[in-house]
Amino acid sequence: MPELRLSGIVKTFGPARALDGAALWLRGGEVHALMGENGAGKSTLIRILAGLESVDSGDVTLDGTPLRLGSPALAKAAGFRFLHQENHVVPALSVAENMHQSRPYPQRFGLVHWSALRQAAADALGRLGASHIDARAVMGALGAGDQMLVRIAATLLDDGDAPWAYVMDEPTAALTGAEAERLFQAIAALKAAGAAVLYVSHRMDEVMMLADRITTLRDGAHVATRDRAATSRDEIIRDMTGRDMADLFPSRAAASGPRALSVRDLRATGLGPLSLEVAEGEILGVAGLSGSGREVLLRALIGAVPRTGDLSLRGVPLAANPAGAWAQGLAYVPPERRTEGVMPRRALAETVALPHLSRLSRLGFVQRRKTAGLVRRLAQDVRLKASGPDQPIAELSGGNQQKVLFARALAGEPAVLLLDEPTRGVDVGAKFDIYTLVRDLAAKGAAVIVVSSDLPELIGLSDRIAVLNAGRLSQILPAAGLTEAALLTACYQKES
Repeated sequence: MPELRLSGIVKTFGPARALDGAALWLRGGEVHALMGENGAGKSTLIRILAGLESVDSGDVTLDGTPLRLGSPALAKAAGFRFLHQENHVVPALSVAENMHQSRPYPQRFGLVHWSALRQAAADALGRLGASHIDARAVMGALGAGDQMLVRIAATLLDDGDAPWAYVMDEPTAALTGAEAERLFQAIAALKAAGAAVLYVSHRMDEVMMLADRITTLRDGAHVATRDRAATSRDEIIRDMTGRDMADLFPSRAAASGPRALSVRDLRATGLGPLSLEVAEGEILGVAGLSGSGREVLLRALIGAVPRTGDLSLRGVPLAANPAGAWAQGLAYVPPERRTEGVMPRRALAETVALPHLSRLSRLGFVQRRKTAGLVRRLAQDVRLKASGPDQPIAELSGGNQQKVLFARALAGEPAVLLLDEPTRGVDVGAKFDIYTLVRDLAAKGAAVIVVSSDLPELIGLSDRIAVLNAGRLSQILPAAGLTEAALLTACYQKES
């Protein structure tokens, strides 16, 4: 099977050294995970493989022969295919037409041979194990997961260059659980056929499930390549950050203060009746299986979905709409930053300012200087890496986009902060920054409610954990000393 080796790779951009001795050994018939914090050099290494950047020094060989990857055409000829989380598809065209983008259509009597085009697409989908996708279907009617499978299947069309290595950059970022499972099955099929898959992801559970080997970069340098079966999450995190996993969570704050949020008989679709209280300075985690109501709870509290019940913030009735709740001191960080949180093509200052326009405006106009000053101060508080308030959010890493949402939440000095999957899709280093930020906010007296499907996160970050089942509060557990097994068991237990 083919083997690609990169060793001693150095790449500089002006005075900055993006890669400083990076190394990678990729071989057919395996899934190889590439991990590292934002800025570790993963993207630069991928761009080198894609022929978009050249190396300053180092060796690149394929089966022992020096390999030049100076252009995308050369990378394609060498057998590399690249699948990014952004879907570059034409929604109005059929699956078969999308699969033949950049390829000549089959001809018959000088016209497009449509049946041959659709049959070729169907055959490629079948080889991938995706026969459930109709080659005649309109691409825009497919879910994100099936669109990803179509893009993979397109690489199996005969175009003269046989692909053997697939580079997948955060491929499940926009997929549902069922869609991700289909992608995993497709990856298994590629591996069984002798292909190599270079899998880049922040999702540790996926990496530990899929990968045969794991390579870690830190500050542009190769740290380690480990067999997945012989390593652990803790060891990989230590490779990535230089810290032990136990050090990811700052120490818990002192005892909490008076009641900040009171909820009595809260009801919403799929939720309730539910009652709970959160004190100033307390971090309350919320756990539960899919469909338990945890997906609805924070939306109901912020007033994003219709609700009933007796809710009060520091003794004052809580508004039942988002604008009113924000104005009272309730702030919300949604679970899907790309679709619910940020405005990717707009300046980051606009996302930060959006819920606070009334106090940032004068005579109906936003005060740009005041807004920019606020954003710069908040950027320091959340350790945001950006060129300035006018930088488009789309140019930021996932972790920094998430920090923009935290900056927006902190701009109003909230009494209660609602966090829904606060570290989804961010690397370990950004997680540490977010955890520190949450703990610091609680230490200053804010109450925090955290909904997360990451059980270690809930246990490490929370003071207490509320467990939901079938829309109701099953029990509240102290987080100190709690194990993942005990918390998962509680999630499966019905209300007593």
